[in-house]
Amino acid sequence: MARKSPRSVSKRTPRWALVILLPVIILTCTIGIFIHGQKITYFLRPLWDKPPPPFTVIPHYYAENVSMEHLCHLHGWTLRSEPRRVFDAVLFNNELDLLEIRWRELLPYVHKFILLESNTTFTGIPKPLFFAKNRHRFDFAGDKISHDLFTYPITDSSNKDPFILESRQRLAVNALLRRSGISVGDLLIMSDTDEVPSPHTVKLLQWCDGPPPVMHLQLKNYLYSFEFPVDYSSWRATAHIVGQRTHYRHSRQTDLLFADAGWHCSFCFRQIEQFVFKMTAYSHADRVRYADFLNYSRIQRIICRGDDLFDMLPEEYSFQELIKKMGPVPRSASAVHLPYFLLQNADKFKFLLPGGCLRELDG
Repeated sequence: MARKSPRSVSKRTPRWALVILLPVIILTCTIGIFIHGQKITYFLRPLWDKPPPPFTVIPHYYAENVSMEHLCHLHGWTLRSEPRRVFDAVLFNNELDLLEIRWRELLPYVHKFILLESNTTFTGIPKPLFFAKNRHRFDFAGDKISHDLFTYPITDSSNKDPFILESRQRLAVNALLRRSGISVGDLLIMSDTDEVPSPHTVKLLQWCDGPPPVMHLQLKNYLYSFEFPVDYSSWRATAHIVGQRTHYRHSRQTDLLFADAGWHCSFCFRQIEQFVFKMTAYSHADRVRYADFLNYSRIQRIICRGDDLFDMLPEEYSFQELIKKMGPVPRSASAVHLPYFLLQNADKFKFLLPGGCLRELDG
C-alpha cells in the first residue's frame, strides 16, 4: 500500500478546525500560566536566579559529659573565668507553644528575654496581644522578661507594605535592648520565636572566649512539627558578641555559619486557626492566592501529608535540589535530640511529635 504524503494529510485538515483549535490552545496555555504561574517560575528559577554566596561553616563539637574547657578547646577557643550575660531577643506574633519551649529550654543561661509585640500583623491587620493576654503562662521566667508593645497607627498608609512594617518592628527592638541594660561584651541571640538555639550552643558561646563577633546559627528545619524534618538550610538566626554597632536584624550579616546549632520549626501550631492567622498575617501573605487555601479541612490534610500550604515548589537554585525536594516532606519517627522540655511534656505537646499531626480546630 502506498504511503500518504504529508501534503495529502494536511489537505484533509479543514481550515475551520485550525481556526477553532488555535484559540483553544492559546486560552488553555493562558489559563495554565495563570493558575500555575508560580510553579512555572519557581521550576525555572535555576535559569533566572543565582544563589547567594556560600557560607563558611564553622564545625560544632558537642557531646554529653564533655567538659566545657575541652569543648572550648575543640573550637579553638579558651574557657572564660565567668560566663557572659545572654540576651535572647525575639519578635512575637502568636507562637505561644514554641515560645514556652524556647524560654524553658534557655532559662538557665539567659539573663534577659527580650520580647516585642505589636498591635498589628506585618500586613497591617489589627491583632490581639497574644503574649500580654497569656503573660501568666510565662511567670516561670520572672523578672528575666523584658516585654514591650509596639503600636502602629492603623490608618498609616505605609502599613500596606509588610516589609516596611516588619523593618520598623525590628528596629524597635534596639530601644528595648538598651532599656534592658545590654552592654558591650554580652551575648545577644537574634532570631524569630520559632528559630530556637539549642541550650548547649548558648552555653558554649556564653563560656568561651574566641567566637567571632557575629555568626549565623545553622538550624535544622522542620515543617508543622518535629515529625517532618526538611533540611539544614535555616540560617537567619544570629549570635552576636555585642559591640558599639550591634543592631537587631534578621538578614545576612556575615559569611560565617555555626553548624547544627538548634531547631527551626515553621508553622508549628496547635490549632488550625493559628495556621490561618499566620498565612494571612506574615510578610508572604500574598501566597494565599485562593480562598480555598484557608479551608480548615484542606489545611489539616496538608499538615498530615507534609505538603506545602501554598501549593508552591521549593525555592531552590539548582534543578537537582529542586527535584529532590519536590513533593511531601518525608516523615521521621525520630524524636531524638529535640528540646528537653518538649519531651518532658510530651502529652501537652503531642502535636509536635511523630504521630501527632491532627490539630485542634479552635481554641
